[in-house]
Amino acid sequence: MKNLKKPIIIKKKRFIDKRGYFQEIFLQKEFKDKIKFTAIANSKKNVIRGMHFQTKNKQTKIISVISGKILDVVVNLKKNSKDFGKVYSFILKAGDVILVPNYFAHGYECLSSKCIVLYHLENYRDPKNECGIQYNDKKLKINWNSKKPILSFRDRNNISFDEFKKKYKTI
Repeated sequence: MKNLKKPIIIKKKRFIDKRGYFQEIFLQKEFKDKIKFTAIANSKKNVIRGMHFQTKNKQTKIISVISGKILDVVVNLKKNSKDFGKVYSFILKAGDVILVPNYFAHGYECLSSKCIVLYHLENYRDPKNECGIQYNDKKLKINWNSKKPILSFRDRNNISFDEFKKKYKTI
């Protein structure tokens, strides 16, 4: 996955019957990256989480929507890439899976009454190297749905994209 240039949707077969469905999300043989850490987030409508990244111990992410619907957004933070600063947005619903390379900031907005999102990450959380870019940075022009998003204290105080460019050579 190190050569991945942008996020990709991973198509996973669902085995559906009268009980519901069964779906495989992560199989080690499909990925070169080693998954070290799995986390889950439960959010309500209008919650925006992001735009997060780690400056060291970067994390390739496999994001799986367990229930609900989200607007998943990633921003290319690789300064030597022709797509530096490019924003990618995806509407994901239960059962959808996306692979996000480790040089992207990641965030999402819960569009349904609630959503549950599962993260598989190649590196552990590294709190002293966690950072984020303002979800509503004018330069990025991300089209969030909520006019009054619910944000964490941390996400309300993330740096601007211009501050990121000045502060970090690359991630």
